[in-house]
Amino acid sequence: MSRFRALWQASLNATKRALTWNVEDLIPPSEKSIFNFNSKEELKRWHLYSDSEYGGLSSASLEINDAGNGLKGIFSGHLSLDLAEDSKWNIKRSGFCGMRSKKFDGYIDLDAYDTIALKLKGDGRCYISTIYTENWVNSPGQPEDNSWQAFVFVPKDNWYIAKIPLARYLPTWRGNVIDASLEMNPSRILGMSLSVNAEGGFHGAKTGPGDFRVELEWIKALRTE
Repeated sequence: MSRFRALWQASLNATKRALTWNVEDLIPPSEKSIFNFNSKEELKRWHLYSDSEYGGLSSASLEINDAGNGLKGIFSGHLSLDLAEDSKWNIKRSGFCGMRSKKFDGYIDLDAYDTIALKLKGDGRCYISTIYTENWVNSPGQPEDNSWQAFVFVPKDNWYIAKIPLARYLPTWRGNVIDASLEMNPSRILGMSLSVNAEGGFHGAKTGPGDFRVELEWIKALRTE
């Protein structure tokens, strides 16, 4: 085959492929996996925090264990409203713990999705799901990422898939809603966290100091519309 004929044939084949494209090739899958708690390697992607960093007495742990139905993440600990007697911090409230992912390598783009889903088994407490995005809400010079938060009620003792529309996440500054009219940019997500407070949450949820425990199987992004 001559060089001209080979080029002509390649061009013809490319044209045929362009005319027979499948619309499904241009649509992202209906769900995107973000975290899977099925390997102890997953522990390297998270770090813990609590009021103990500021003189509180709460504590938390994150483990990957097999409870009889495969490996799962277990976020557990104890919430305390007390402060250490020698605390040098003047904090207004204690009684909180959290697990925060390390920053993604760059960022993840969830612009094609509208919902965050978590598969959990809990203790009847209300947890807080947080999404961190690039800093464009806060004033220039503030190094903190923007945080967007939504409550997650986790029924006791049974596996449950919580689905949280991205539109339900509200912009917050140190736990306080700053302007509910702002909208998240889901294409520039830097990380996520799951936390628990001794007080607050949905009506009827377990509250107060004491032990907490929630098992996690996965966290995904869904396209439901």
